[in-house]
Amino acid sequence: MRALLRGDFHVHSTFSDDARSTLAENIAAAAAAGLSHVRLTDHVRASTTWVPEFLAAVAAEPVPDGLSVLTGVEAKLLDASGAVDVPADLVVGAGGVDAIVIGDHQFPGTDGPWSPDETRRRIADGLSAHDALDLLIEASIRAMEGTRHAQLAHWFSILPKVGLSEEQLGADRLAAWASAAAATGTLVEVNEKWACPGPEAVLALRDAGARIVASTDSHDAADVGRYDRVTAVLDAVEAAEREERR
Repeated sequence: MRALLRGDFHVHSTFSDDARSTLAENIAAAAAAGLSHVRLTDHVRASTTWVPEFLAAVAAEPVPDGLSVLTGVEAKLLDASGAVDVPADLVVGAGGVDAIVIGDHQFPGTDGPWSPDETRRRIADGLSAHDALDLLIEASIRAMEGTRHAQLAHWFSILPKVGLSEEQLGADRLAAWASAAAATGTLVEVNEKWACPGPEAVLALRDAGARIVASTDSHDAADVGRYDRVTAVLDAVEAAEREERR
């Protein structure tokens, strides 16, 4: 799994309003880090109009030998139906972005995205942890089934924000989620910024045959390809694998 560390599949540029580095700076940083792949990824919503400009700017950048530059847009999961907040005219695949990077920025509620505070309130008012976790997994699966060329960003980062944890998901939910990722060809990133998904989820992905990638979720070129928390997750996965072989 250490080969994962030669890629960074989630790197933001100044096309995102919360990032500091240009496309050129990110490409140079990826090459300097010895990466083989980098996905340049910026935030969109339904109202975003600059994706063609972004793609043209990426295409105009020189790419060092040995580095493959991919593109993506990061959009949030909206609700329990699996809807994703992307422009209606977004082109994905040939002539467009290489991937839609889906983020769990809010909780996928039955009537739209719930903020962490709203989700905590609903749990306090009687929504069980069991039902909340089912909602998240079902919405995740629907999003993967309904989104071509998808990649899951920092999946399960929403859980501690709402007072839940990955440990509560259990083997059956993780297996269903991982199987959907494999069946739909969805990439799942192990994210440096949020240190998720954790070892149990990564093992479920491995068992299902899903494709796993690494990402820094960098907003500054100085962080591109620099892994610490991802390495710790992979260490735990490898330790679990050794235990399985005994």
